[in-house]
Amino acid sequence: MSQFRTEYEERNWAMFCHLGGLAHFIPFGNIILPLILWSMRKDESELVNREGKKALNFQISFTIYMIISAILVFVFVGVLFLVILGLLNLIFVILAVVKTLNNEEFEYPMTIKFIQ
Repeated sequence: MSQFRTEYEERNWAMFCHLGGLAHFIPFGNIILPLILWSMRKDESELVNREGKKALNFQISFTIYMIISAILVFVFVGVLFLVILGLLNLIFVILAVVKTLNNEEFEYPMTIKFIQ
């Protein structure tokens, strides 16, 4: 199944799927970039397929939480939620990248499994 030359290259693609979640400078880039990367390599590597799904599920869940928090800004609680969610996204993505590069398992917390 794997057409990668090395395990290192395979782990790099899996890592990029996770790092794509930090692409907030593009509207919905945190979903679009991991989706593109995962779609390109999911059939070539079980690792990329598994990690790409994890990254996508987390970023879709995270976006839903951010939208709800943005609505809650009108009752003044949302600002705190937005800050906390932003920090958690950064922390969880970094943890996922480090674990992936070390060939360890990482499950994002607070994730709804949209893609099985």
